[in-house]
Amino acid sequence: HGSAAPAGHVELAGFAVGMVERDAMLGADKVRAGDVLVGFASPGLRCNGYSLARHVLMERAGRALDEPAWPGAGHSLADELLRPSVVYAPALLSVARTIGSNALHAAAHITGGGIPGNLQRALPGDLDAVVRLDSWEEPRIFGEIRRLGPVVDDEMARVFNLGLGMVVVMDAGSLDGALRAAISSGVTAWEVGRVVPGSGCVRLQGR
Repeated sequence: HGSAAPAGHVELAGFAVGMVERDAMLGADKVRAGDVLVGFASPGLRCNGYSLARHVLMERAGRALDEPAWPGAGHSLADELLRPSVVYAPALLSVARTIGSNALHAAAHITGGGIPGNLQRALPGDLDAVVRLDSWEEPRIFGEIRRLGPVVDDEMARVFNLGLGMVVVMDAGSLDGALRAAISSGVTAWEVGRVVPGSGCVRLQGR
């Protein structure tokens, strides 16, 4: 944007562009009732919610960056907060090749706004996504933030990805193939919910 970063700070921005054939485009118009939701694991905060995490962990709880990330952790809080983001493109492409473009309907990159805010954009107005919060392994750091804040569940879900960096919407009959393809690409994946009749909302259940 042309302005210099303040002294002692670095501004870093990145983006990717590409192209896709029209008949291979994903989107809410392809989503159907009965579709399954597959979540791709994110091992840490993944660039989202650092203001709240810093407030809770360092300002309120008084944790130092060189302390263990939590009692008994074998790594520091700094190492935990600096876990690198996962690039999901290889896993997503592997899933698409394995199950076919007709079976892969939509995808939501879970960034700011959490699972509800991002997955909602992958839904048509007459369907809901029901996400089971107990269907994947939530990284420990989120439990620490929730406990030390304390931070209520609604705010946690709105600010953080809770351990899912990508959610894809796909035909239920292709679930096993999609899970194998994601895992073979080095990304842990789980079935995390279903698409049901509704009004374009994301409903979080469990945990």
